[in-house]
Amino acid sequence: MYDPRLAAQIIDNALDYAICTLDLEGRVTSWSPGAERILGFSAADAVGMDIATIFTPPDAAAGAHRMEMEKALREGRAEDSRWHVRKNGERFWGNGVTMRLEAAEVTGLVKIMRDETATRLAEEQRVLLLHELNHRIKNTLVTVQSIAEQTLRASGLNSAIREDFTQRLIALSKAHDVLVEQNWAGADLHAIVHRALAAHLHTESSAFYIDGPPVRLSPHQAVAMSLVLHELATNAVKHGALSRSEGRVRLTWSFALDSQGGRHLTVLWEESGGPPVAPPTRRGFGSRLIARSFGAESGGRADVEYRPEGVRCVLQVPLSQAGELPMLKLPLPEPN
Repeated sequence: MYDPRLAAQIIDNALDYAICTLDLEGRVTSWSPGAERILGFSAADAVGMDIATIFTPPDAAAGAHRMEMEKALREGRAEDSRWHVRKNGERFWGNGVTMRLEAAEVTGLVKIMRDETATRLAEEQRVLLLHELNHRIKNTLVTVQSIAEQTLRASGLNSAIREDFTQRLIALSKAHDVLVEQNWAGADLHAIVHRALAAHLHTESSAFYIDGPPVRLSPHQAVAMSLVLHELATNAVKHGALSRSEGRVRLTWSFALDSQGGRHLTVLWEESGGPPVAPPTRRGFGSRLIARSFGAESGGRADVEYRPEGVRCVLQVPLSQAGELPMLKLPLPEPN
């Protein structure tokens, strides 16, 4: 049974929440003790006040309060996360919802909001640190690239080898970009694919067909996948389907759960329309990278077939659980 006295007592004691009601014009009709505590306006100050007063001047000028009310009246509720303003002019990050009040007819709105400034500032600091970390990593990669270029040039190595090394560093840098954009909480496979293959996709007649469901990779798997895709694409440009205008690459993936709830990803890279393919006479960096990243050592399976009609690579990947971040193992140079 509804008890109005209990409801009033709950609202009066919910001091961590600003609760107010509005008429259909956006004027405050009631103001809780929590609203007074968070926003600084007393009930006497607030009742009759336009709710736009607690919005920042840019948001109020843009009509954000009106759009929020209209959505709540139209759809029943409108969630709100934005900077608001206290009576003393101080900004705070308010998270909450506005809902319509209904009896026989709509009589107004109720707005419930919580001050989450500390959480918001902590998140902004975390993102700032991530971007600073990424900036430092990129600077380190540039330094490594410069040192390696000078060292390899002085050793008389072929320029193609130096270029391969540089492009691998760039592929590593692009993988880090995706992780930073997604706050190092993992990375969407679509984003990894499109960043790693950007040079081949941004053309009028792309040779790629790409399809697969949404899948998130852990940070170490995102880096490994980016490097593997770079190696496959580079090989296709030099010797495979991408070396001919009529060549095509089909990149698809699927996702499944096993009987124990384990998450598994299967990726298929399939080339066609290129020159006839023969197995390589030696095991190169790309083959060793694929085996080390997604083969038996990582608990998965990696099969590369050099079929006459085109290279076919199948990766079966057990997806990492939350918090599981094993190191990426890059292949070591082969002994002479």
